[in-house]
Amino acid sequence: MQTRHRVLSFALPLVLAACSKAPAPIAPDPAGARRIEAHVRFLADDLLEGRQAGTRGFDLAALYVATEYRALGLEPAGENGTYFQTVSLVQGERQADGARLEIERDGKRTALRYEADFLPNIVYGEPSPSVTAPMVFVGQAVSAPELGQDDFAGVDLHGKIAVIFSNAPGRFSNDQRAYHAWRILKSRELVAHGAIGVVTIGDPRDEAKRPWEVGAKNWRLPGMRLLDEQMKPVDDFPELRGNAVVRAGAADAFFEGSGHTAQEMFALLEQGKLASFPLAGTITLAQSTVFTEVLSRNIIGRFPGGDPKLAAEHVVFSAHLDHIGIGAEVNGDSIYNGALDNALGIGVLLEAARRFATGPEHPRRSILFLAVTAEEKGLLGSDQFTRHPTVPFESLVANVNMDMPLLLQPQRDVVPIGIEHSSLQAVVERAAREVGVTLSPDPFPDEVVFVRSDQLAFIKRGIPAVYLDGGVVAAEAGVDAPATMRDFLRNHYHLPSDDTSRPIHYPDAERLARLNHRIGLEIANAAERPRWNEGDYFGSKFAAPKAAP
Repeated sequence: MQTRHRVLSFALPLVLAACSKAPAPIAPDPAGARRIEAHVRFLADDLLEGRQAGTRGFDLAALYVATEYRALGLEPAGENGTYFQTVSLVQGERQADGARLEIERDGKRTALRYEADFLPNIVYGEPSPSVTAPMVFVGQAVSAPELGQDDFAGVDLHGKIAVIFSNAPGRFSNDQRAYHAWRILKSRELVAHGAIGVVTIGDPRDEAKRPWEVGAKNWRLPGMRLLDEQMKPVDDFPELRGNAVVRAGAADAFFEGSGHTAQEMFALLEQGKLASFPLAGTITLAQSTVFTEVLSRNIIGRFPGGDPKLAAEHVVFSAHLDHIGIGAEVNGDSIYNGALDNALGIGVLLEAARRFATGPEHPRRSILFLAVTAEEKGLLGSDQFTRHPTVPFESLVANVNMDMPLLLQPQRDVVPIGIEHSSLQAVVERAAREVGVTLSPDPFPDEVVFVRSDQLAFIKRGIPAVYLDGGVVAAEAGVDAPATMRDFLRNHYHLPSDDTSRPIHYPDAERLARLNHRIGLEIANAAERPRWNEGDYFGSKFAAPKAAP
């Protein structure tokens, strides 16, 4: 899963257990739990070296998933009669030599320290960009006049470098904040207002949960972008010739001479009272990057529907197969195995596929099983699939995504992220009753996880989606499930210790596969496609389903 920080608190479940007259819940399958464990133990083994997209380790994992598809009897649904869809990528590797972030003010030059204070965000297509320009503080770079927020009002950004805070205003609703915190939207706005560079200062609250140095040590890991048919980077903004991220503790260097301090600006951020203004001095941003083109693959299998008409439509189950790869050594280990993130999600996907392939109920619509690459690099594999689906775009009716279910002890519940946005809510509730699991509301809505995994690729094409996560209510008295999650996210997430030594509760993983199966059947057998709720924020922003240009 892409970097995310959660503030977890105990949340009472929305109890949706079946009433006494309802049929007994679908029985657990201990063999299914063992199968999921076997998948996780292979995919998270050191042999696969962390499954980074574009590496041999990922290719081994892709072959494993395709072989499982074949064993289940799924039809190849990739390109040219195979299970694979090629994903062309440009890979950028930062070089410490040549990287600079220097501020010059009144003849005095202040240089921030590479890795300790700042890291360049890769400028794709330009190996050694360098730009010097005046600075302007532009709040959080949010343009939303309809919400009473326009950080670009009253400042001239043409030919200048924007200094911004991450995220979006706290007074926004969770959906509005998710949309306006989106990197691509911010970059588009900055370019439209004439900026030639951007420096993003980290949020002290985020860095309190996950210190800057934890992620900064992995600056050698490559970044990636999709390549289009003309071999140009997708969602790249070459106009921003300087691009860097800075730790919150180094922010004072930018506000010196402006009459403001970083502490004051962070306080105004908390109060929702930020204002934009020119900063004193000029800034130089420079970097050096080595670019290579790499190929990776999505893995796609199809279980055909049984209805003569509806079989042409598809419900898409997705989970990302890639992880971090080999990175900075931590406690003598440099392989980032990604057992929970997301070998476990792939294991659940494969077990759900098995239930379709071997179960007595045949869905009317067809089911696609999509294991995607390069989620950790910016949701690139899912973006490639929704831009260039291997089935007709108009046949895609819904997405059910699985990413890093935190199943670290027996739980009573599941958290279905995003069900409130569409008619999928009633579908998931019915399926939960059949399985005998309760549903809990999102305990961390301010983290807007709904747009931080592969379901976003479907959402921004107008396709309703839901993302199933682990629960927040422990099955055993005295166990603090949220505390267990907080410990994982601070001490193991995106670190080598996310391996098979974690106490993964595989029976709950098997239950999640049962729930996915029932959700898929509900969607596949319904007379109508899922639809966005009337007036829903995401449904309105992304309108009717549409293919990428």
